[in-house]
Amino acid sequence: MPRRRGVSLLPTLHIDPPLLIGVCLLCAFGLFVLNSATGGDESVIQRQGIVMVVGLIVMCAVAQVNVHLFRRWAPPIYGAGVALLILVLFVGAEVNGAKSWIDLPGLPRFQPSEIMKFVVPALLAWYLASRPLPPKFKHLFWSAVMIVIPAGLIVLQNDTGTAIMVFMSGVFVILLAGIRWRVVFAGLFAGFLGSPVWYLFLAQAHQKNRILTFLDPYRDPTGAGYNIIQSQIAIGSGGIYGKGYGNGAQSHLDFIPESHTDFILAVLAEEFGLLGVLFLIGLYLFVLLRGFAIAYAARDLFGRLLAGSITLTFFLYVFINMAMVSGLVPVIGLPLPLISRGGTSIVTLFIGFGLLMSIQNHHRQKFF
Repeated sequence: MPRRRGVSLLPTLHIDPPLLIGVCLLCAFGLFVLNSATGGDESVIQRQGIVMVVGLIVMCAVAQVNVHLFRRWAPPIYGAGVALLILVLFVGAEVNGAKSWIDLPGLPRFQPSEIMKFVVPALLAWYLASRPLPPKFKHLFWSAVMIVIPAGLIVLQNDTGTAIMVFMSGVFVILLAGIRWRVVFAGLFAGFLGSPVWYLFLAQAHQKNRILTFLDPYRDPTGAGYNIIQSQIAIGSGGIYGKGYGNGAQSHLDFIPESHTDFILAVLAEEFGLLGVLFLIGLYLFVLLRGFAIAYAARDLFGRLLAGSITLTFFLYVFINMAMVSGLVPVIGLPLPLISRGGTSIVTLFIGFGLLMSIQNHHRQKFF
């Protein structure tokens, strides 16, 4: 009997054991890699550890809240988030070229755009869950408006990477709602036709430069193309087994400027090779499969749409960073989830995991 009570403790606390294990393994591996990427800088490791502990606490707190409350409060939270995005344009602090931070005296600095990655899909799930599916044109129109407003405000903050993630988090909800394939293909075709117009007339100089650098990083090997060239050298030199922990020349000799943030995968690939990267991908797959299982088992449409969007957004995070570091997509400044050094971005990831746990445990249905 005592054993059975122990086993049931985590579900009683609304904590999903498989998801918790996967997240903790990612955090531990992330600290392990970050320690090498920073050259054993204890202050960075301690700060990252504290952020992860705070994130775990936040995740557990969010998991206690019934998902129906998130559904009820999605519209006002969305409104507050948009108001903060507008406020950032006037009083925001600039970090790494992006004016997307609120830095008030006596308060920790935070990035309102990060939380919109979950607020936008929550609002769309609230909106579409109470309407007939697949969505009609007018419902798609208002859904697009709900997505474009925050994404556009984030673009004005010069934070293209976060804007893409917020935009796609909303698009995932629409796709999961059963939108017809002809509408999907029409949207893709329109985007393809509109991309030259965006590049010629709307894209800023640094955005055009990223596209050109992606197509040919050697056009400016000591400038815009430097990071991706050094990253590819590090990944290629790691081979299958890597050079060993702490023996990465590219990172430890400072050839990779962002080795502890956006380009930390290059450090992992150089020191642990293909096997190390596959191990990390395995951890990510474990978390992703659990997220999809929670979405599948959700008993109402709101929970299914929200859980599916959170999981797909996490997948997109991982995919874009790995593709970016490998030179398969343009560099847009997205960290590797739970591996790269971070603050607000890590805590918001834990909020997403907490929402998944809330959906799982407040709408329990046996799955695995």
